[in-house]
Formats: sequence, C-alpha cells, structure tokens
Amino acid sequence: MKPAPFAYVRPATLDDAVAELAATDGDGKVLAGGQSLVPVLAMRLGRPGTLVDINGVAGLDTIDRRGPALRIGATTRQRQVERSPAAADVPLLGLALPFVGHRELRSRGTVCGSLAHADPGAELPAVAACLGATLEVVGTSGRRTLPAAEFFQGAMSTAVGMDEVLAAVEFPVARPGEGFGFAEIARRHGDFALAGVVTRVLVTGSAVAEAVISGFGVSDRAVTRDVTDLVRSAVGQPDLEAALRPGAEELARDVVDTAGDAHGSQGYRRRLFAVLAARELARAYRRSTGAPA
Repeated sequence: MKPAPFAYVRPATLDDAVAELAATDGDGKVLAGGQSLVPVLAMRLGRPGTLVDINGVAGLDTIDRRGPALRIGATTRQRQVERSPAAADVPLLGLALPFVGHRELRSRGTVCGSLAHADPGAELPAVAACLGATLEVVGTSGRRTLPAAEFFQGAMSTAVGMDEVLAAVEFPVARPGEGFGFAEIARRHGDFALAGVVTRVLVTGSAVAEAVISGFGVSDRAVTRDVTDLVRSAVGQPDLEAALRPGAEELARDVVDTAGDAHGSQGYRRRLFAVLAARELARAYRRSTGAPA
C-alpha cells in the first residue's frame, strides 16, 4: 500500500514551520525522523494533507546540558543520544535506548518524535514520565512548557496542538544517591513492549527518600506511581526482590488496565509487570547505594 497524496514543505525556521502547520488548518503533520509517521502513512492509518519537514530548521539537532537538565532538540536522533557522552548524565536513557527499535531505526528516529507519537508500549515516554521530564512546545500562541504528566493524554495522544511543534525535551540529570532500573518483555527485540517498567530510587543517607515506577505497555499511556513506602518497607529484608513482590502484585492490579490482545491477556501482563517491578525496584535501590546491580 502507498501513502495517500500529500503536499510537502521544508521550512528553514521554527517560526516558518509553525506558520506552515497553521496554514493547513489541522491537516498537517510534522516530519522529523519519520520512523513512526511514515509507516502510519504507508498503511493509510493517517492521511495528512501536508507534511512539514523540520529537518532543515537550524538549532533543533542539539544535545545540551542546561543546569540540572539535559536538553534534547526535536531533530536529534536517538542514536546520537545513545552515543553522546552528555547523555550519560541521564542513566535511564542509556538503559532504555538500546530497546527502542533497532540500531538502524534509532539512526533516523528522534527522541522527540517517539515522545510526540506517544505509543503506549514505547520506552521513551515512560522514561520521561518516571523522571518528570519537561517538554517544550512552540506554536502560533508562543512557547510553553509541559511536565510529562500533562503532556501524555492517551494512546497516540498528547497535549501538542495542531499548529504546534514539540521543539525539545529536558530530562533531569541524575542526582547523587539516585539509582535506576529498566526492563521490558517484548515478542522480539525491538518490538513495542507487552509490559515494561522504568524505576527510580533516591537514597539520602541510609534512608529511601523517594521511589517512583512507570509502567508501559500496560495502559493507554505510561502509568506512574510513587512507591516510596513500598520500597522503604522492603529495605533491610534478606531478599529485597522477594520482599517487594507482594506490593508489586498489588500495584499491577492497580496500573495494568489494558484489555489484552492476541499477544497477551490482562492477567499475563499483570504477572509480567509484577515480576519486572520487583526486580527493577530492587536493582534501582542497589544502584542508589553503590552496590552491584
């Protein structure tokens, strides 16, 4: 199948890109890496009248450290981030990116494109949710920033308006005493996850100050929960992962609400989530204390 006919424009500035989108009256789509959009077009699941290619816009292909955050521009490729020394300040990106598609797809696909696509089974939206990333959107009304919790609104649905462009994302860099975990189960490496978890634990002194988990592939968007009390109650037990399991199973009943499909029922995904959650929370805690993961 071939895409439906569309117009193509390649503006040179972000203002021009916004103007081109506004001129389509809601019938335009932004093209950056195209790894999510092009298959949608090829299967005619989407038929935008105009593609606004932002790859010619200067200044969007950046990876910058800005204070306590790592800023990634809209056309920065996933592979660039994966290989960037600066990205080491956000360890979760290093853990998650090898599971995003395949190397060839990451060489073209963009971090912001994955976030804007908002697939419920994608890794990077869950990383953004777990870390509390901030997303910068530019449109005809100006520039605004949104926390990840407000940005993702459902399956393939975000707060980006029809005349707006996701210009950049800022991920908080790791603080001393923070540890992270990531795991997913997919039918094949590179596929979207049947179930996955992203975890973050902050230890100050010898106490657990904060613990957060985001699940993906289990609902219509990444689901985030504060699990500080759960981790605190399990720390000190001889087998931390086993001590976390009952709480993780209860958490799975709360967050896994997908109806299931041909690849896995709701019950199967709940079991996957519970196992991964206990394991990766334990791993994040060990990393936060400097112990072997």
